[in-house]
Amino acid sequence: MKSACLLPLAFLLVCIEVKAQPSLSVNDWLIHPITAKATVQQQGKYLELNNGLLKRVFYIGPNLACIDYTNLSSGQQLLRSIEPEAKITINHQVYAVGGLQGRKEKAYLVKGSETELTAGPTDFIFRNYTIAALKPFINWKPGTWLTNAHQPTGKEIQFTFVSALPALQGINIVVHYALYDGIPLMAKWVSVHNQSAKTITVNRVVNEVLGLVEEESAVVGSPEQMKKQHGIYVETNYAFNNAMRYDISDQTTHWKTDSNYSSQVNYNYQTPCLLEVYPEKVTGVSLTPDETFTSVRTHELLMDSYDRQRRGMMIRKMYRTIAPWTTQNPVFMHLVSKNDEEVKRAVDQCAATGYEAVILSFGSHLNMEDSSSSNILRWKTLAEYAREKKILLGGYSLFSSRRISDEDDVVDAKTGKPGGAFFGNAPCFGSKWGLAYRNKIKYFFAETGFAIWENDGPYPGDVCASTQHPGHSGLEDSQWKQMEIQKELYHWLNERGVYINAPDWYFLDGTHKIALGYREVNFSLSREQQKMLNRQNIHDGTIEKTPSMAWGFVPLTKYQGGGPEAVLEPLSEHLADYEQLMMQYYGAGVQACYRGPRLYDTEATRKMVSKVISWYKQYRHILNADLIHLRRADGRDWDGWLHVDPAGKEKGLMMLFNPTRETITRKIKLPLYYTGLSRQVSMIAANGKTIQLSLNRDYTVDINFTLLPGAYQWYVLE
Repeated sequence: MKSACLLPLAFLLVCIEVKAQPSLSVNDWLIHPITAKATVQQQGKYLELNNGLLKRVFYIGPNLACIDYTNLSSGQQLLRSIEPEAKITINHQVYAVGGLQGRKEKAYLVKGSETELTAGPTDFIFRNYTIAALKPFINWKPGTWLTNAHQPTGKEIQFTFVSALPALQGINIVVHYALYDGIPLMAKWVSVHNQSAKTITVNRVVNEVLGLVEEESAVVGSPEQMKKQHGIYVETNYAFNNAMRYDISDQTTHWKTDSNYSSQVNYNYQTPCLLEVYPEKVTGVSLTPDETFTSVRTHELLMDSYDRQRRGMMIRKMYRTIAPWTTQNPVFMHLVSKNDEEVKRAVDQCAATGYEAVILSFGSHLNMEDSSSSNILRWKTLAEYAREKKILLGGYSLFSSRRISDEDDVVDAKTGKPGGAFFGNAPCFGSKWGLAYRNKIKYFFAETGFAIWENDGPYPGDVCASTQHPGHSGLEDSQWKQMEIQKELYHWLNERGVYINAPDWYFLDGTHKIALGYREVNFSLSREQQKMLNRQNIHDGTIEKTPSMAWGFVPLTKYQGGGPEAVLEPLSEHLADYEQLMMQYYGAGVQACYRGPRLYDTEATRKMVSKVISWYKQYRHILNADLIHLRRADGRDWDGWLHVDPAGKEKGLMMLFNPTRETITRKIKLPLYYTGLSRQVSMIAANGKTIQLSLNRDYTVDINFTLLPGAYQWYVLE
């Protein structure tokens, strides 16, 4: 097309050439994988990390400093100022690691101005760097069905810093960056190596410091009132709060004000524009000669949208990339057993219906802490019986929510006595009992061949003021040391192919599944209420979790109170409710804990369960793909969701529900952008009827459907 250029304006120097707009999805990495790989290149004094989706540039001058952090998809520059690469507090003295000083203007950074800056007199100074291919963080061994068996690829660069101060001789700081292929994501962590002849105390490691462009400016307003930076999503492997969500579980992200940013709009310098990452309650870890302290791992995902659906998909892509173990999703039941014969019956029923695993639930006769030869032999024999039928055996173990002893429980810093834990009383993982518990769990799994561990606790980061526990020194390092024990156990289990249902947000250290997010007493409500509430839970719990990262709950027998209207037993008398509860969960790709003594009681029940599982396995890949949340269940009108997979045979699978008491006919616009389809779609209904539809210019199709009262329907999109 011809250029459209408005020449009469003397000050206008740019001509605008009007071109045809390409398809929006062509360069969208959520739909089409990019071919560019992570690279590290140095030109003169500038070092660039680039993977085609983000770039981070460092200047090597008097010290190493990050001067550019750009989202290549949106063109957004995140940095407004130069900050240290890290901040380390050693023996109660704070030291900057890298960075440059001397620039007074903090609102923006003019290219080239970095050459005029200097290093601080007490800063750790850059010495050298090394580059290597990205190595697996966990040597994970897949043991169940999954959608991604591959560890992430990319590049890792390590920057080494040393100090000229006599008191810090022999203390080396290494700043690590991991740049991943195919996603605008990098990870950063810091190692403190004590190669001196003396013990030091590491009081704090701030492993990331970023002077970020403010999300909004306000003349008057507190940091709590103003939005934080939405161009970057930050997640570390140090999160726990029993919330079933990362943002509330996060223990490390601190948005701070920057009083040195004197040209900001906020009159009192209260703009939250300085990001620091560190665990708040880790204030004193002793480091003996030849020991190394490694900080939390900070994952930084660059965002290109405010849209909640797209942001959620980007976060879910991050989990699938850096924590591929979370894509495992075995089909399991939650067995309540009193004896070994009931375990064998459950195994037989799983084999007969297509289930893949039995987890002995809380209240069963399993005790993993019993290391006697007779107990080990019992469960080894049962695990072998299950394996012969291609069924995995696993079990539940309680850590928290119980009192062990004055010597082994968490000690409250305020009272100096046991108590003060998240659930009142709880054992300390660093106590003699806690360390013995870890060893017993390892022994049980090593000897029995169990394949799944469902652990209840520890809960969120209990601190312990005891100075007598062998696993930690005191209050200052108690949370860190307990978490290190717990994480090591998760890593150990992953290396042996053990699947882990965990109680909190430990995904980045090897756990596979967490609760969807629900209120347990709701399972004492009627089945009608549960169906509706479960769909609400599915909608809310999969905004930032993949379907495989969550479990739901179906009480086959009484749980948390409730009467006959709340449970499914006798199963044969409630087949319609049983089937819909299964279809809701499996139709969302979410495994539920079907908790009870059996999966079926009659042949008709067995056929129904087998039919649902067969359907799930037929469409398993698309049912484990991303969810587009169409309409949240509210009881007033239809609700439903759409799975999308642009790389799959099935591009989508839609579930629709009618919770009302009347037949409804609706016409809706179905968003198909994330299916990767651009022109035509074939929609195949459950009855086999196929319709061909043309996509609108906004990647939607207009569809009509009719649902009977209380009914549901599914459609496959090709």
